Amino acid sequence: MNASPGALRKPVRTVLRWQLIATAALTLAGGILAGVDGALSAALGGAVSVGAGCASAVVASMGKARSAGDVLIGALAAEGVKIGLIVLQLGLVLATYKDVVAPAFFGSFLVTVLIFGMAFFVREYD
Repeated sequence: MNASPGALRKPVRTVLRWQLIATAALTLAGGILAGVDGALSAALGGAVSVGAGCASAVVASMGKARSAGDVLIGALAAEGVKIGLIVLQLGLVLATYKDVVAPAFFGSFLVTVLIFGMAFFVREYD
């Protein structure tokens, strides 16, 4: 199966776009409020969520659902990948970036995670 962004369903593409817009806005706000470290922290917080969300969507789109069990297994695998990547990336940023601005980093991360949850409300067809 083609795992390019164009192959992802409309709700996921829409939500990923919203996440990128929110990350850009929060990066700008972080830069204004806390300087370069605030901007980079906000960008990294958004990137953690966007990256994990993309990987989760790709894993979810790879399965061939022939039964309800297949759908459940695919959803659980996608969520496992998402949670694992989030934990890994959060730990990596906190361990390597000593000047992280925690409110900007975690604020951007939380906003983009909440936005990803909005995919449920995006209609597939207009």
